[in-house]
Formats: sequence, C-alpha cells, structure tokens
Amino acid sequence: MGHPGYVRMFAPNRLTMGIFLPLRFYRGDMSVLEGQGDLVTAIDHRGFAAVWVRDVPLFDPGFGDAGQVFDPFTYLAWLAAKTRRIALATGSAIFSLRHPIDLAKAAVTIDRVSGGRLVLGIASGDRPVEFPAYGIAMEHRAQRFAEAVTFFRRLVAPGRPQITSPLGQVSGADFLPKPATGRIPLIVTGSSRQSLEWVAAHADGWLSYPGASHDPSGPRELATKIAAWRALIPDGGFRPHMTNEWIDLVDNPSYPRTPLRGGFVLKTGRKGLIGLLGEWQAAGVNHAALGMQFAARPPAEIIQELAEEVLPHFPTLAGPAPRTNAW
Repeated sequence: MGHPGYVRMFAPNRLTMGIFLPLRFYRGDMSVLEGQGDLVTAIDHRGFAAVWVRDVPLFDPGFGDAGQVFDPFTYLAWLAAKTRRIALATGSAIFSLRHPIDLAKAAVTIDRVSGGRLVLGIASGDRPVEFPAYGIAMEHRAQRFAEAVTFFRRLVAPGRPQITSPLGQVSGADFLPKPATGRIPLIVTGSSRQSLEWVAAHADGWLSYPGASHDPSGPRELATKIAAWRALIPDGGFRPHMTNEWIDLVDNPSYPRTPLRGGFVLKTGRKGLIGLLGEWQAAGVNHAALGMQFAARPPAEIIQELAEEVLPHFPTLAGPAPRTNAW
C-alpha cells in the first residue's frame, strides 16, 4: 500500500512510535487543551510516526473519559494544517454509530487535504449511553459495524459505486472526492464484535490492547495473539499490529516499570519504556501509540525526552512523501 501515512507507520519486524491525544486529561475545563496544537506541530517536527485522536460523541461522566473532546475529523483537519509529514490516525472512529457516507466524506476530505496521511482506526463502540442517543440498539452494533465497513469500502473505491445494503442504496450517483492514493486504510480495534477470522480477512491492520506491560509476561501473551491473527490472514501478506499504553514517564531513567490505576497506566523511566517497546517489537507489534494524559510531568518535557532518548531506537519509517496540492 503506497499510502504515505500507512507506510510511515508500518513495516514488517519494525516498531514505530505515535502520540495519543489529549496530552492532558479533561477535567471539566477546556483550558487544559491550550497549546496542544503547537505541541502536535513539535511532535511532527521531531519525527514521530503518528498522532492519534479518539472518537467520543457524548461524554458519560460515569465512564469518566471525554477523549480529546473535539470531533475527531474536524480536529484532524485542523491538525493537518499545522503539520507536514506525521500520519493522522483515529483511535477509533465509531463505525456502528454513524452512516458510512458521512464517515467517508469526512475521512476522504482529511486524507486529500493532508496529502494521504489519514489512517482510520475503527471500532464498534463501547459506551452504552451513545447508542440510544443515536436511535440505535447497542445489541445490533456488531452487524452495523460489518455493514458499515463494506459500505465505506465500496463507496470510496475507484469508479461509480453501486451499493445495496441494509444501511442504504447507492445507484446513479458518484462519491467525491476519492482517496489521495485510492484507499483509506482501516485498522480494526479489538474485536469490534467480530471474529478473529473476520478481522484477518477485512482489516488493513489490527489495534489491540497490550495486556500487562510492567513485566515480560504481557508481551509474551500479546505475541501469541498476534501470531494467531496473522495465521488467519487469507493471502499470508503483511498486516500491521498496533497497541497503546498510557505512560507516566518519570525523570529518573532507571525507574522500574510499575503499574498504576489497576494496570491502566504504566509509570516508568525511559530505560523501562525502551525495554517494553523492544519486547513489543519482538512480539510482532509494528506501532506503539503512547498517551501521557495521566503523567505528572509537563507534556513538552515528556515529548522532548521521548524524541531525544527513545525515538532513535524505534525510528519512523521512510516512505512516500505526502501528496502536495495547492488547495
């Protein structure tokens, strides 16, 4: 796949690094996001492979996580204008909640204005409050997700689409624009209520959670899962695997890998993080998305240390430059 964002992030036996937004946890005050755009510009300049945004349509206080607050597609369009090479990734767009025409229109627009940098992580959704708000039964999310993926793919493919689906019919109309490189990569998150065989057959990559990251047992278990998934890929070709972790990177480089918040956050120094990333790479992981919203140190400090001390061990891949257009 000659997609600039995809090739920047993924290659066999290699691991690259991305940064998950928001850089600070939302606690009821939008000022926590001030300056984040400039830090994303710095992340791009320093050579990270990707920046990730989340899709949280409604904030459920009981769930306790508002994502990056902004709509992911609108926000990525703004970040596209502030960056030049970094891949722009969603982690993950909720395909079971929105119509695939609207998803495709937003996604392909960002892909075109960014020169082919959008990598679309997708999911079936896990927040019960959102489904009745959309008038959708949560128990139907698995079927809607699979139908939306098929509809989306047919819509953005070259040529005039002919689609008959429970989600709608398209005939006698075209979809514009088309992707910059002919395809939008779709990265399935978790199972998205599908079988592992379905993910192997339909996804351009798989994003799954890492399990324990404070000792080598977690990466070993992850390696088994990745191998089982790759064994099911129909053509036996390369498909990338991604995982993510929320880190509290402390200034003591030798601080041991220590789980916090029941294992939801990893507190560590850079040596521990380098060790973890190496274990993930050996397990078959091709991209690690690191979040710092729960970290104690300022984001700018963590970004600088990651760029100077960790990124050289896991460099971003060379690939086709983003398409340039004078929009």
